[in-house]
Amino acid sequence: MCINDTGTMTSKSKSPVDRGSEYSNGDSKQSEVPYKRKIYWHYVFGYLVIHVLAVYGLWVALTQATWKTLIFTFFFYIITGFGATAGVHRLWSHKAYKAQLPLRILLAYFNCVLYIGPIYEWCRDHRCHHKYTETDADPYNARRGFFFSHMGWLMCKKHPKVIEAGKKIDMSDIESDPVCRFQRKYYMPLTLMACLITPTFMPLLWGDTKWVGFWVIGILRFVLQLHAGFLVNSVAHMHGRKPYNKDIFASEQHLVSWYAGGEGFHNFHHTFPWDYAASELGWRWNPAKTFIDLMAFIGQAYDLKQAPKDMVQSRKERTGDIKENGPYGPY
Repeated sequence: MCINDTGTMTSKSKSPVDRGSEYSNGDSKQSEVPYKRKIYWHYVFGYLVIHVLAVYGLWVALTQATWKTLIFTFFFYIITGFGATAGVHRLWSHKAYKAQLPLRILLAYFNCVLYIGPIYEWCRDHRCHHKYTETDADPYNARRGFFFSHMGWLMCKKHPKVIEAGKKIDMSDIESDPVCRFQRKYYMPLTLMACLITPTFMPLLWGDTKWVGFWVIGILRFVLQLHAGFLVNSVAHMHGRKPYNKDIFASEQHLVSWYAGGEGFHNFHHTFPWDYAASELGWRWNPAKTFIDLMAFIGQAYDLKQAPKDMVQSRKERTGDIKENGPYGPY
């Protein structure tokens, strides 16, 4: 068994939907399954309310927050974002590298700050997304439209195929990790403390108020980080270049990478999902890669996986939509 340039950890080729690996590319056609959408209106109301609150949080940021709070919020946004990019995504979902216990605890804490769901559930859905991309079994299927893939999928009942596929995903590695088990068991109290309560009191350290901390570092930052992740599922699956695989939806979206900490190089990622850098562009606005490299330097991250340059070039020539020059130079 080996890793080939399709991103499939297997020695036998299968169709995208039937592949047994959790790292399959999803370039199959949408299956036709009778399905009546059920909207969860309490979630719709909840997301509407949190966005209205975020608008007020923006007003507080512009009129009441000190420059120290604004600078801290920016760095808090970047650093805690590693809970998604370097943590639940590249470490736990794709096993692109391994991490020592202190780093796993830190990333689990950052994941709670983001309030994007327990590591177990996030990984299960994301592995379904990669194995069944753009089919009924994809939790955030881009074929169902921009809003659905962006955030609508969180407001309605999962398609039966998603539920069926989720039961087949191998989650033994997550179940065996004590950090993941602890986080899942105590997720809500941990998340309320990390996402809202702690940020509320942080500005007291430099003389700002709890009121500002709650609205700016808590609410506004939380909503901005939500949309950073949402854009990867929506915009990066609908618009952009496809230098590695022109037959899939996932695209290179550099603007999304600026907003989402390096997660917008999505055509590369869906072609080589086990690559810890999720890009061949090195450090160029890929904070998650830089963070993982730093953790490797101090001994907290190890066994970093990366697609060889000749493998990447071969895949470009075979399936990529080659364009010699773009805003980031030659492919």
